[in-house]
Amino acid sequence: MNEKQIIKALSKVDDPDLKKDLVSLNMIKNISINNNVVSFEIVLTTPACPLKEKIKNDCLNELNKINNNVKYNITFSSNVVPFDKKTMIKNIKNIIAISSGKGGVGKSTIASNLAVGLGNMGAKTGLIDADIFGPSIPTMFNCENEQPTIKKSKEKNIIIPIEQYGIKLLSMGLLIPNNKAVVWRGPMASSAMKQLILDVEWGELDYLIVDLPPGTSDIHITLSQSFPVTGTVIISTPQKVSTNDAEKAISMYNQEQTNIPIIGLIENMSYFIDDNNKKNYLFGKDGGKTLCNKFSIDFIGQIPIDKRISDGSDLGYPIILKENKISDIFKTLSQNIARIIAINNSK
Repeated sequence: MNEKQIIKALSKVDDPDLKKDLVSLNMIKNISINNNVVSFEIVLTTPACPLKEKIKNDCLNELNKINNNVKYNITFSSNVVPFDKKTMIKNIKNIIAISSGKGGVGKSTIASNLAVGLGNMGAKTGLIDADIFGPSIPTMFNCENEQPTIKKSKEKNIIIPIEQYGIKLLSMGLLIPNNKAVVWRGPMASSAMKQLILDVEWGELDYLIVDLPPGTSDIHITLSQSFPVTGTVIISTPQKVSTNDAEKAISMYNQEQTNIPIIGLIENMSYFIDDNNKKNYLFGKDGGKTLCNKFSIDFIGQIPIDKRISDGSDLGYPIILKENKISDIFKTLSQNIARIIAINNSK
């Protein structure tokens, strides 16, 4: 068995999402043949790929057609596809905005869990709490009393983000005492938004998640006009008052002055599971799905009402760090978002 035969076999295996073969996508690396062992590496477009086993099995099926008496050693690595290599800011491959039309829908809780979810899957991940006036990320990461360090230089001071649970974090709540209110006009908040990205030593990141304030404000416009944003994830509950405001957020991103791609929508507080394991739809049913169908955007998934989620946020330990059915939901959501981004960026 030789390398040419291996490449020919693997050229018949398609990436399930990108619909092209692994060889033409340049995803096969480091082929080696040592006695009766064939080894090679598959470079995925995201470490959060949920289809690793399918890709591996498809490769084995094609290789075994050539020789089924050989042992195949297949390993995986990843190289996250950037949104736009030419306009990439500070080695940040993808900026993901987490948005909501209104407050109180669980946007920051979801942003926190998604960041940790991507990080736990091997992606280099950062999180900005861009809710300048009501920061909550420090509480959710149990770092309210910490402060980022400042690296001074002749040109300007650079902020070193803190790290918690493997995620690089920055929030106005870490820069200003928690008992002090931020009383700023719009231009000051917009300027702060820019500094949270440009004046910070983020290092190399696969994903930078930006937890935006609710509504449609100066901060949203500043982010969209100043940086290459990969896309936004809209958060809503199924309730009509929430989906109505989510529709306004969708409309904002579709306008020329913002024009940020919509990755999809997550519906929070979708249902409550009672003691009889029955789903109770306290805020209406499928409001988020209906909205996605109306605007032809991806429905990323649903999150139930569960006290463990809010308890995790209050204790500064995101629920995704535990092992249960709720953490599994957040892991799946993280994978779905990474998958959609990889497909969109590869077009």
